[in-house]
Amino acid sequence: MRILVVEDDSLLADGLVSVLSRAGHAVEHAASGRLADSLLERESYDLVVLDVGLPDIDGFEVLRRLRARRSSAGVLVLTARDAVDDRVRGLDLGANDYLTKPFSVTEFEARVRALLRRNVPHAARWSIAGMDVDIAAKRVRVHDKPVELTPREWALLELFLQRPGYVLSKSQIAESLFSFDDQLSPNAIEVHVSRLRSKIGAAGVHIRTVRGFGYLWDGADE
Repeated sequence: MRILVVEDDSLLADGLVSVLSRAGHAVEHAASGRLADSLLERESYDLVVLDVGLPDIDGFEVLRRLRARRSSAGVLVLTARDAVDDRVRGLDLGANDYLTKPFSVTEFEARVRALLRRNVPHAARWSIAGMDVDIAAKRVRVHDKPVELTPREWALLELFLQRPGYVLSKSQIAESLFSFDDQLSPNAIEVHVSRLRSKIGAAGVHIRTVRGFGYLWDGADE
């Protein structure tokens, strides 16, 4: 899943990004409300972890603008404010849940899992050729045998499943799946695609290299 963490406290932000990345998500970070609003205007996310106390426009305004654009992204509000009015305001503006700082990592992870389950589309379970994929549970079986994928391989698989029949360039893959601070060379992307291809190839699905363009998922054996 693709998640945006909006938090101006660099230590907390680094911790949240690390926790979410280890769970297999593609995570990006915005340290200000204006940057978050800009990203949310042009990009699509499954979940936004949104701090209220931001240095420019606050999290409530970021949330208001997000819902005004009719985004269905889940929103988990983080706030150091324990006033009931603040929690009510966030929920009224369209937040799905909130956590009051300080909070435990285990509670944060549980809230994230719950929100992502709520927002998983019906097509989160796929059966293609000899492969079964449960995106919500992060499970892949090839000919009924479990296949272990790394977080980046999971992110690649999700992207290909979302865009069957489309040629994805290496730059699109890098921009869509990995944080802005994580620079990936074209060769590194090739390695991740190759490893995913080798793990699921026995199912009869294909990730084809389109020379000069990128990669095409056709999802079926010829």
